[in-house]
Amino acid sequence: METLAVSRDLKRKKRNYREKNMKPAKNGDTVKIHYTGRLQDGTVFDSSSDREPLKFNIGSGQVIAGFEEAVTGMVAGEKKTTQIPCDKAYGERNPSMVMVVEREHVPSEIAPEVGQRLQVGSPNGELLAVTVIDVNEENITLDANPPLAGEDLTFEIELVEIV
Repeated sequence: METLAVSRDLKRKKRNYREKNMKPAKNGDTVKIHYTGRLQDGTVFDSSSDREPLKFNIGSGQVIAGFEEAVTGMVAGEKKTTQIPCDKAYGERNPSMVMVVEREHVPSEIAPEVGQRLQVGSPNGELLAVTVIDVNEENITLDANPPLAGEDLTFEIELVEIV
C-alpha cells in the first residue's frame, strides 16, 4: 500500500514538472538559459557554456530588451539563434559620452592604457564605468558608452528551465 502512494506521488511530481516546462516562457517567469553571444563578424563576446545557466526574470529588465523578447515564447529544451539590433541591445554609440580629461586630473597611481576599464566619479556622485580610448602627454580620452553600444548582436540561446 505504501509503495502505491509513493508511486502516485512520483507520477504527480513528474506530471507537474512536465506541465510547467512545456508551457512557453512568459513575462514574469524566472528562467535559466545557456547562451553564446557573437558580434556580426562572428567574434564571441560572452558565453555561459562553461558555467551555470544564466537565471533571470522575464520583464524585470535584468537583461537587454531584445534578449528578453527572444526568450519569451520558448519552451524548456528549445534552442534558437536570434539577431538583436543595437536599439534592442545596448543602443547606439553616443558621442557625448566621450570625454577628454587633462592628465593632471588623473591620480598619479593610475597609468592609463588604451583599452583599460576604469571607474570615475560623475558630477552627481555616481560611479561611471569608462574605457580609455586614447592617451597622450596632456590628455586621456575616456568613453562611457557601453562596450557593445552600436553593435548588432547574435545570440544562440537554449532555454534550460522555467523555474
